Amino acid sequence: MLMNRRKILFSALSFLAFSCAEKSPEIDYTDWSHYGGPEDGSRYSALTQITPTNVAQLQVAWTYHTEDATERSQIQCQPIVVDGLLYGTTPKLNVFALDAATGMEIWRFDPFEVLGGENSWAGTNRGVTYWEEGEDKRILFTAGNWLMAVNARTGEPILSFGDQGKVDLRKDLDTDLEDFLIVSNSPGVVFEDKLIMGMRLSEGLDAAPGHIRAYNIKTGKREWIFHTIPHEGEEGYETWDPKYIRQIGAANNWAGMTVDQSRGIVFVPTGSATYDFWGGYRTGDNLYANSLLALDARTGKRIWHFQAVHHDVWDRDFPANPNLIRIQKDGKWVDAVAQISKQGMTYVFDRKTGEPIWPITETPVTQSVMPGEVSSKTQPIPTLPEPFMNMVFEEKDILNLTPEWESDIRNQLGDAIMGDTWAPPHPERPIVLFPGMDGGGEWGGASFDPQTQTLYVNANQIPWLIEMTPNASFGNVGLSIYSNYCGNCHGLDRKGNPPALPSLVGLKEKYTADSLNQLLVKGRGAMPAFSHISAEERGVLVDFLLGKADQGDKKEMEAESSKLYPRYYMKGYKRLVTKEGIYGSNPPWGLLTAIDMNTGLKKWQIPLGSIDSLKTMGFENTGIENYGGPVVTAGGVLFIAATKDEKIRAFDKETGQLLWEAKLPAAGHATPAVYEKDGKQFLVIACGGGKGTKSGDAYVAFALPD
Repeated sequence: MLMNRRKILFSALSFLAFSCAEKSPEIDYTDWSHYGGPEDGSRYSALTQITPTNVAQLQVAWTYHTEDATERSQIQCQPIVVDGLLYGTTPKLNVFALDAATGMEIWRFDPFEVLGGENSWAGTNRGVTYWEEGEDKRILFTAGNWLMAVNARTGEPILSFGDQGKVDLRKDLDTDLEDFLIVSNSPGVVFEDKLIMGMRLSEGLDAAPGHIRAYNIKTGKREWIFHTIPHEGEEGYETWDPKYIRQIGAANNWAGMTVDQSRGIVFVPTGSATYDFWGGYRTGDNLYANSLLALDARTGKRIWHFQAVHHDVWDRDFPANPNLIRIQKDGKWVDAVAQISKQGMTYVFDRKTGEPIWPITETPVTQSVMPGEVSSKTQPIPTLPEPFMNMVFEEKDILNLTPEWESDIRNQLGDAIMGDTWAPPHPERPIVLFPGMDGGGEWGGASFDPQTQTLYVNANQIPWLIEMTPNASFGNVGLSIYSNYCGNCHGLDRKGNPPALPSLVGLKEKYTADSLNQLLVKGRGAMPAFSHISAEERGVLVDFLLGKADQGDKKEMEAESSKLYPRYYMKGYKRLVTKEGIYGSNPPWGLLTAIDMNTGLKKWQIPLGSIDSLKTMGFENTGIENYGGPVVTAGGVLFIAATKDEKIRAFDKETGQLLWEAKLPAAGHATPAVYEKDGKQFLVIACGGGKGTKSGDAYVAFALPD
């Protein structure tokens, strides 16, 4: 009996020692001072005041109106909260601090007053970054191509940072050029005194290389750079065509990053290289595009990498910053990193080694027949976790809610290629891209509950069409330039996809050559500024858009002859929808999924969002397109807005049961923040609309009644 007790005691002590040795440093899950909430990007809060039993009592605590919304503007910002102040951005990218309990404005900073209107287009913004050292407390953010720093308490520019408070992101890219379209959607991440940055770039062959850079937060000087498109002599260079590699751009991080502070590792997901849909100038697998990079946060040196898409021709960027998770595998605790994808799959790795937690199989895929294209023979498919959406669009999935809608979609499909997730673009036939270009998973990211090891992810389940056309440069320079810069969004027919992407037909009725040129230089709304392209190109583009020069000016373009233009263009971003705007697949179109990350199996999956007009026709539980992510709490509640139906909802995190919903002043295409001040738990969502819904200017906070 004594021997048995000794064995039990030894086993218990051994388990305790093992647990202590394996346990990660404690993370403060009541903290919401990072992009993604706590420092691990989990979008999880340990607050418990709001529960499944009282969540239905939530009411508006305060509303803050930015008063600078414009037509088609958005707010994609997930605010952060530090020392009782909530920091966020407006549609025009003013930065502000509010009292987190009352919504009262403390300060507001307009970066373009400092910049004098230069590059006044800045695109969308998903958040700001906080750093402190003693009494030095800073907010770092981007506006256009500028990285800026202001005092977190006062909003005053910190003039010792960079050049009078700003750093030009077009510089220090280890390239001879500096005239690039560069903005930064997602905030940088902090490690020690370094700010590690990604950037959003052009979608064409004029794109900058998407290198990852770290800046000294005190001085603004670049401290290290990692070449996502390798230079000669660097590992990965052999996966590109050496003839063209210096003219290829992107492979950038636009989705955000996450830092393992205890290990000093920054995890960086990257996107595709240009041109997205025809890769004839980039033969090979194209490292480090479409990869999850684990870099030494102090030096930028690569520790390990995983490439999820070889030689991408589908625009399969990694869309969100990864989650640092801790799970049980084979009886042991494992510190892992989980990366969701547009493909509807989740890739999970040991943080230190990069070893997959579950096998990932290189699987043969359909080969391209595009002229000049050499596609990858295989693509890596994870065996687990289970996909968080359907992975293929087949005949049975064609919308059939009404005979009229079914006929409409079938007519649009014609001879389109479908039923193959990895079907590459085709020179003569459209392909159905499913999941679509906006996912699957998207930039809202996933949330992870460290109590239950559950990952929560929302997704779009909507088919898109990709159709290719030969480059028109041999007969029409204007059309070639238009195709390169404008065609993806507005289509080669210039009809766009209203209301999100307006038609460019008939511009001569609205603009003169000078006013259209100014619009191209400055940008507006979701349309980027084209100040980085040459005056000659802009002139030809203006003439083409105004119908003044059908053939373009070939003489003016002689200086541009060294530029690369794709031999084939994609005709334009196009969702497969009926003429009424109903998605071309059978519902659900929006999904919310819970995945047990100890097993990789789904716990539950439900439709997310609804369409009122379809409800009146008897079509329930359809789900709807959604942008923005979930947050989950120790109180047992998952919160998410994201949907185009302009609502925010609460679900039971264990069952997926809907517990509460509220109408917002505009769609909350953002991820909420959850925090506590003065003993009260708050839920805040940015209601900026956009994405085809009406624009808004509000941040709305909810709390339980006193």
